[in-house]
Amino acid sequence: MAVVNMVQALNMALRQEMEKDPSVLVLGEDVGVNGGVFRVTEGLLERFGGERVMDTPLSECGIVGAAIGMAAFGFLPVAEIQFMGFIYGAFDQLASHASRLRARSRGRFSCPLVIRTPYGAGIKAIELHSESTEALFAHIPGLKVVVPSGPASAKGLLTSAIRDPDPVLFLEPARLYRMIKEEVPEGPYTIPIGRARMARKGRGLTIISWGSMLQKTMKAAEGFDADVIDLQSLSPWDEEAVMASVKKTGRAVIVQEAPRTCGFASEIAACLAEEAIAYLRAPVMRVAAYDVVMPLARLEDFYMPGIGTIRKTIEEALKY
Repeated sequence: MAVVNMVQALNMALRQEMEKDPSVLVLGEDVGVNGGVFRVTEGLLERFGGERVMDTPLSECGIVGAAIGMAAFGFLPVAEIQFMGFIYGAFDQLASHASRLRARSRGRFSCPLVIRTPYGAGIKAIELHSESTEALFAHIPGLKVVVPSGPASAKGLLTSAIRDPDPVLFLEPARLYRMIKEEVPEGPYTIPIGRARMARKGRGLTIISWGSMLQKTMKAAEGFDADVIDLQSLSPWDEEAVMASVKKTGRAVIVQEAPRTCGFASEIAACLAEEAIAYLRAPVMRVAAYDVVMPLARLEDFYMPGIGTIRKTIEEALKY
């Protein structure tokens, strides 16, 4: 086992998959010479050369469009978008082309493409660098959305994403890149896409989270008898695991970093209302950011859901 942070774990996954399969390519802005904006791709250019690690122009639409063409004709491209707030220019490529290629061609073509991008607040960045709009992309049929919560899940999920025959949007919590270290197997391994992880077991209530919010959720849950579920994937999401836990505990709190209205927590809450209402002993409760534009650095900590807010919501659910 190696004790590494998320940047190192992601780099390990990329390097090992590129060594395993010569069709795996990396492309994006500054991924080669500079090793990526967060240095996730550092050393890959020297190891695999410019034909497999490609610095691109500053065009998110061009990056994703080129990667779709590569994927359709036998390559396994891993494209980096420097920040999630820059990806909207490529939304049409993802919604109109990557996600539809298998259906449009009646199975003649697939699109084994990975789009990596850091997302979320916590690094005190400027405008468009701290977005958490994962629900926009989870709404697109045919596009998988994966969100690791630490180094171990990051490596296993990225390996699975690269090997997946369909397009995967791989969201990396920027706040966690170097915040925590974990034991990570040194050899290749996979974590199934669409499978949640039980981060902690309990019987009093169920707390569901993903990405960087899982760390705060785990701290907020200390002292409570709670199941804590790390979704790991938003599309598809592990509805079976969530339902089983909520039917056991009778209470659910969902924690997301994104704004409250139409966030992915709303989808989970709706499914619980439809399928687990007879088991609920309290309303399904959501912890989320405010429905405002992501503020600049000085207000960032006020905007993000905090440990105290999560604990208060847990207490409300238990007292109901």
